[in-house]
Amino acid sequence: MELPEIQLEQVTVSFEDRPVLTDITLTLNERRIGIIGANGAGKSTLSRLLNALVIPTTGTVRVGGLDTSKNAKQIRRDVGFVFQNPANQIIMPLVADDIAFGLKNIGLSKAERKVRVTQTLEELNIAHLADRESHTLSGGEQQMVALAAVMAMQPRTIVFDEPTTMLDLRNRLRFQREIAQLPQRAIVITHDLELLEDFDRVLVVTDGIIAFDGQPADAIDHYRQWSHV
Repeated sequence: MELPEIQLEQVTVSFEDRPVLTDITLTLNERRIGIIGANGAGKSTLSRLLNALVIPTTGTVRVGGLDTSKNAKQIRRDVGFVFQNPANQIIMPLVADDIAFGLKNIGLSKAERKVRVTQTLEELNIAHLADRESHTLSGGEQQMVALAAVMAMQPRTIVFDEPTTMLDLRNRLRFQREIAQLPQRAIVITHDLELLEDFDRVLVVTDGIIAFDGQPADAIDHYRQWSHV
């Protein structure tokens, strides 16, 4: 799978005149990228820039050459987003219907949607959940369904915002394995430092700037020294 280059050029984001990110310039090409930092550092805002959920106050963000401020709809199809609380992402009462929901919006026929849903559930080894009521699922199952709904759209990049926060150890390890196996680029915002140990690159966000950018071990050491973890 060819992965689109993501470019941020002199990006600043302010909310009500309060700067959240300041002068961020990055080029993201790697397949596995982690983003770490203290609460309130700007990690989530940075992640939301990547699929046009947040538009820069100044500067530009481009995904595969497309500007997020001008091509948001197209970019959101290519950059999926899995939120911290999967219950907030699941819309339909039944699992299969929830995964099919987004596919209807991109013009797939009913038959095409059914095939795509089945394929996605099988890829994630959760085909047995297809007819389950979403509200009866465990936290781990809900997280997998949220991922399935994003994967069914076949984006080339998936952004995960604190994907393991609500999971027990067994489900955290399972989710870690699924991320490792994804053909898509994964950009993961997390406090779970072990999750990032085999990633290609890790960014440390501190007070709205990129304080460190490098290999996982070096980035984690920097973060631990700075935050005394």
